[in-house]
Amino acid sequence: MKLLSWNVNGLRAALGKGCGEFFASGDYDCICLQETKLQEGLIPFDLPGYGSYWHYAQKKGYSGTAIFSRIEPHSVSTGIGRAEFDAEGRTVTLEFADFYLVNVYVPNSQRGLLRIDFRLQWEQALREYLSGLMARKGVVICGDLNVAAEEIDIHDPKGNRHSAGFSDEERDAFRQLKGIGLADVWREANPDTRKYSWWAYWGNARERNLGWRIDYFLVSRPFDAKVTGCDILDQIQGSDHCPVSIEIDA
Repeated sequence: MKLLSWNVNGLRAALGKGCGEFFASGDYDCICLQETKLQEGLIPFDLPGYGSYWHYAQKKGYSGTAIFSRIEPHSVSTGIGRAEFDAEGRTVTLEFADFYLVNVYVPNSQRGLLRIDFRLQWEQALREYLSGLMARKGVVICGDLNVAAEEIDIHDPKGNRHSAGFSDEERDAFRQLKGIGLADVWREANPDTRKYSWWAYWGNARERNLGWRIDYFLVSRPFDAKVTGCDILDQIQGSDHCPVSIEIDA
C-alpha cells in the first residue's frame, strides 16, 4: 500500500494550486489530509475511485482532517473520544485488515505557548487512544504533528529553542508518544539527513530551505517491519507544507 499525508493549509486553496492533479497522478491507496478548513458540502470535491472520510471542525474555516481511500475500510471513526478535543476535527481513523490508519492534525501551541496546556492534554488523550488501538493490531499514524522532534529537524534550533513546535514540553510529548511503541520511520531510515516538510511563507524560507520537519509517519512496532519505503516530497508545491509518504507490505 502507498500512503500519502499532507497538510494542505486549506483544501480549497490547494486545489487552486494543482494538488488535485497531484493526487490523481500519484497512485496512492490512501491520501490523508490535514487542515482542510472546510465544512461538509462546502466544495464539490471528490476523487474518482476513492471513498472519502471527513472530520470537520465545528468552527468554520478551521482545522479539519480527511482520508481518501481506494480500499474500503472495515470501520471508520472520528475523534479520540474526548468531546473537548474532537470539536476541532483533528482525527480520522480507518481500520484495515492488518492495521489502523490514524490521520492526525495536532493542535498548535501558538505564539508564546498560549495554548500549551490544551496541547499537552490533547497529547495525553491521543496516547491513550493509540495505546488502545495498538492492543488490537498494528497502527500507522500520520499527519502534521506540529513538532520538530530533534535539532536536526529544524533549520535554527538555537533561535527557536522556546518557540511553539520546538519547546521542551512539545518535544518531550513527542518522545512520550514514540515511547508507547511507535517508530519514526523516516528518521530511522535517514538518521543524519536534514530534510524539512514545512516552511514559513515569509522571508523566502522555502527557497532558502529554512524549514522544519513536523509532518510524520509513525508506525507501531513490530508492524514497522512492513514499511518498505518512505519519503518527504519536498519538491511538491501547493501548501506551506509538503507531502510525506510511505509504502507498506500490507
